Amino acid sequence: MLAKDIREMTEEDINAKIADLERERFNLRVRSGTQTLEDPLQLRVIRKDIARLRTVMRAKVIGIEEAATPSAPAARRVTGRRGRKRATTAARPKKRS
Repeated sequence: MLAKDIREMTEEDINAKIADLERERFNLRVRSGTQTLEDPLQLRVIRKDIARLRTVMRAKVIGIEEAATPSAPAARRVTGRRGRKRATTAARPKKRS
């Protein structure tokens, strides 16, 4: 489930989807205690979907809007001896023999 799709949903739909996923998560947890699951990663996927739904819901409640255009990433700060060495050697022209 993509956040873009969730943002298009209404608050009632999001709440219904959260309740449905919580129920499914509970059933999988109970089943995992009694038998092996076919897809144990499904628990993780459901948990992350629930978190994504709650995040978008909270953003809607407090009125945060998605940025219209993504800004350019900030320049990466070079730290440590190896990082500085690589950054300076990449900027310097190579010596020719």
